[in-house]
Amino acid sequence: MTTAQKFAVIRQSVVLEASPEEVFEAYVDPKKHEAFTGSTATGSKKVGGKFTAWDGYITGRYVELEGGKRILHEWKTTGWPEGYPPSVVEITFSRKGKRTKLSMVHSKVPEEQVDEYAQGWKDFYWEPLKKYFEKS
Repeated sequence: MTTAQKFAVIRQSVVLEASPEEVFEAYVDPKKHEAFTGSTATGSKKVGGKFTAWDGYITGRYVELEGGKRILHEWKTTGWPEGYPPSVVEITFSRKGKRTKLSMVHSKVPEEQVDEYAQGWKDFYWEPLKKYFEKS
């Protein structure tokens, strides 16, 4: 017997001390991604390109990329429930003076994992990105 798949959505935003283009590049460029997370990242920053982050814990594929404006990608982790499709992450960037507001909508997240991933985005992405741009 299979249980019905239940999904949830995570919505978060953060303001960073950098331009939209700089924030976009930090997210999609594997070397910059490694610099702010402190963990191995790989990837091809083009539509259809695959990527990994956090030493292979996260895997995905870029669906749409608009430099400095928007990233849409598939996303899952090594802890993903069996049989669930990849989730979808949409990140948009808007200029706020010399700063950038990053807004993220992470959809198709397995309901039982939503709290863990919501906290993970804050602890392992938004806080390290803030520190990364404060240093630059």
